[in-house]
Amino acid sequence: MINGAMEATIPAAHKLGIKAVEARPGFAAATVPLEGNGNHFGVVYAGVEFTVAEILGGIIAIASFDAAKYYPLVKKLDIEFTAAARSDLRAEASLDEDELRRIDSEAAENGKADFALNAVVRDEAGQTVAVTRGLYQLRAHGK
Repeated sequence: MINGAMEATIPAAHKLGIKAVEARPGFAAATVPLEGNGNHFGVVYAGVEFTVAEILGGIIAIASFDAAKYYPLVKKLDIEFTAAARSDLRAEASLDEDELRRIDSEAAENGKADFALNAVVRDEAGQTVAVTRGLYQLRAHGK
């Protein structure tokens, strides 16, 4: 379901081959292939790494909150590239139960709630190639 929604709503991410591979309340993981996403010196293009990490905020929001009431948006994302990415990648992020409750309560009360989300992008060997810290918002439809 999430991959179909991503194809319709974020076609650029779909064209990169990004796929949600795990989505449950408080956890999201996505993958992206090296093939078709390399740059001029044989590593995954930085923008692809950014996108596979950034999209986790939407995946985790859809898996954790009522999509009929709320939609996610990104307000800010900082990325640090820590190693060259020479293989397919997997990005992961999580929120604990207390934070999920806070976000849900604040969004119900105010029509929106900001939340921070840290993500890790790893290569096939498990080496961290990038880390991100994003500021996202869960916003009520019509707000």
